[in-house]
Amino acid sequence: MPAEERLTELAALPTTPGYAHAVTVTGKLAFISGQVAVDAAGCVVGVDDLAAQTRQALSNLHHVIRRFGADWSDVVKFTWFVLDASEVQTIRDVRDEILRPALGEVHNPASTLVQVAALFGPDFLVEVEAVVAIPDEASDV
Repeated sequence: MPAEERLTELAALPTTPGYAHAVTVTGKLAFISGQVAVDAAGCVVGVDDLAAQTRQALSNLHHVIRRFGADWSDVVKFTWFVLDASEVQTIRDVRDEILRPALGEVHNPASTLVQVAALFGPDFLVEVEAVVAIPDEASDV
């Protein structure tokens, strides 16, 4: 697996609430564009429902990740864009619901969450992008 180390504890910093301070990798990286809560037809999923939108955005992201022969354990970093940062626990809960089965006891990827004034569509509440370490066996993709 190209994601080698997930740094979660440093004496000078507090323990992270569900993410790594840093992740080291080897090999090829993919930088995945931000994904929002749209279905295959381009319709918004979960209007006014942050949990539903987070699930759909992560599902869309997962489709892209899988195209590269990677999975959740290969995600090095998430960047989250939200309209309301006070709702971060909803995002964490959905993220963990989706990632825990794949990661087991491995810590979540590095992560940044940014509150923004707006996303590109008026019904969107969250957008997530990722950096993914492509597994060696999939490096010809």
